[in-house]
Amino acid sequence: MTERCGLIAIVGAPNAGKSTLVNALVGQKVAIVSPKAQTTRVRLMGIALEGEAQLLLVDTPGIFDPKRRLDRAMVAAAWGGAEGADLIALVIDAKAPGGARLDALLETLAARHEPKVVILNKVDIATKEPMLVLASKLQQVLDPQAIYFVSAATGDGVADLKARLAAAMPDGPWHFPEDQVSDATERMQAAEVTREQLYLQLHAELPYASAVETEKYEERRDGSVAIHQQILVARDTQKAIILGAKGSRLKEIGSRARTALEELMGRKVHLFLHVKVSPKWEEDRGLYREIGLDWVE
Repeated sequence: MTERCGLIAIVGAPNAGKSTLVNALVGQKVAIVSPKAQTTRVRLMGIALEGEAQLLLVDTPGIFDPKRRLDRAMVAAAWGGAEGADLIALVIDAKAPGGARLDALLETLAARHEPKVVILNKVDIATKEPMLVLASKLQQVLDPQAIYFVSAATGDGVADLKARLAAAMPDGPWHFPEDQVSDATERMQAAEVTREQLYLQLHAELPYASAVETEKYEERRDGSVAIHQQILVARDTQKAIILGAKGSRLKEIGSRARTALEELMGRKVHLFLHVKVSPKWEEDRGLYREIGLDWVE
């Protein structure tokens, strides 16, 4: 049989479940997930196999109304990930589709030339009648090639979706080895895993007001890896929250991140974290390069 390979841009509003869907399609975790919106900041490619097809899944940041430079860079990354894709897959939370924000997103997508499909996610917790009304509206406004109903969290409908996406891919050689599941470097994955713990363990706005920078990544002779990271925040009060009483919170963040990294990398990880107050970290061009975002004026 002929090999097929194509790029699928996964786009949508924050918290639609894009990262969970990418992980489900790949069959293992390649993108960080949290209950909070706007978890994904960078374009991250998950690589899924289905029969003779290789699916290059670009998990993009959620598309929202940007207020800060970092927000603008994230939205630019989302639309950049869709540029020239073989297929744009719009993921929508079927339980809470987004109202005016969704309308604005549909208007932008309708003007794009790339083929499109719609994936209504979280159908396991959505009400049937409003969901069918939404599907009818989406068909009229966007005229997608197909509308799929799935639950990325439970796996319902994911296998059928994966098969249909594979069938839509163009003929062509695979771009990556069979056993590769992501194009992200281990250095970038390490920063993402630590940032995931910030989202999971801290509350309110603090995770959004921080960044994780991998300062040093050292392969050791015994096969283990030593990773030195700094967590950047803007104020001393934020640093105190991350540290916790006598450093207990930072220790817990590091412990859980290290466990996740060892599972991801399949080897021993020595993780060293420290917190740095940098009032203007969002204006650091070098940091944007480190975390995989373009500088946006």
